[in-house]
Amino acid sequence: MMECFYIDESGYTGFDLLNPEQRFQGAAAVAISDDEAAQLIREYFPKLQAAELKYRALARRPGYRQPLIDLQRAVLSQHKCVTYVCDKRFLLLLMFLDYAVEPFYYELGQDFYKDGQNYALASLLYTVGPTLLGKSAFNDLLAAFQRAMKEKTPQALEALVKAARKLNWSEIPEALGPLAFRAPVCLSAIATPGVSTDAAMVVLQSLITRMEVMASGPYLVMHDQSKNLLRYHELLQRYIGHQDEVEFRQTQIASIRFPLKLSSVTQVDSKTSPAVQIADVMIGAAIEAANGLTGLRPPLLNPQAVLSLYADEQFIHLVPSINFDEQKQFREGAQAAEMIDYFAKHFGTKPT
Repeated sequence: MMECFYIDESGYTGFDLLNPEQRFQGAAAVAISDDEAAQLIREYFPKLQAAELKYRALARRPGYRQPLIDLQRAVLSQHKCVTYVCDKRFLLLLMFLDYAVEPFYYELGQDFYKDGQNYALASLLYTVGPTLLGKSAFNDLLAAFQRAMKEKTPQALEALVKAARKLNWSEIPEALGPLAFRAPVCLSAIATPGVSTDAAMVVLQSLITRMEVMASGPYLVMHDQSKNLLRYHELLQRYIGHQDEVEFRQTQIASIRFPLKLSSVTQVDSKTSPAVQIADVMIGAAIEAANGLTGLRPPLLNPQAVLSLYADEQFIHLVPSINFDEQKQFREGAQAAEMIDYFAKHFGTKPT
């Protein structure tokens, strides 16, 4: 029988990565059958009367919090599983560097992505940008970039240039200079039809990287019928249909190879799929842990208790890091530039 991974997501806000109520976005994939999932739900929630297991509803009830921890421990110890969480503001900064900065350096013949330089610069902007450039003005820049990526009008592009010039951009000229000087190649990249700040591709790419390693052979993906996951469904189908033979090294521990082992993707009703409900619990608890650790809202489950359940290879996160030496070592030799060019050509967007 072909292996099947069930996927659920949380925190998806489309192109809007500055949504203050949903700072983090992520998804979880679990290789578990509906029968196995139903058995786990009966074991840990024998008195549950609700038609569907939903993390948020359960976590609000103190009596269900320890069973939620125990359920996650059982899933992570008994089944193949990966959970991905990203800080959407940091991701937006990476996208800003992709489109509003990198094309300028590409024209000069410089590899902007070498050894993760883009991650280091995005982390620097994330950490010191609000203080060095002014919190309000820096937020205005990010909002203007996000709007320009969506609207692609001359007015939106002009507003972005003005937002950059209002900043004390000479403090970080390597990141803000191209826009301040209205670099045509950067404005053209932002205005390219089809590119956007939608993070679905980034989330999917990270999940697929791990699922491809975990799967022993061809496998299926099942996911909920929610409107948010329609974007994931479309991208997965495009990945499956890509039959060129190519492989890219992303970090010391990750690479992606086409054609994928993934053979098909199907939408299912979460109310009738206990396995999708298990994925909902995994990503719901992980997103809440991220919110709790950053002080955005009081967590219902202890964040450390949740994250300690994961082995290193079961959890992927995209967050800023100012340990630049460690980041350089982690991404040294990555084929980032080649991979980005390839994805832009074949999938119409850049992976991050």
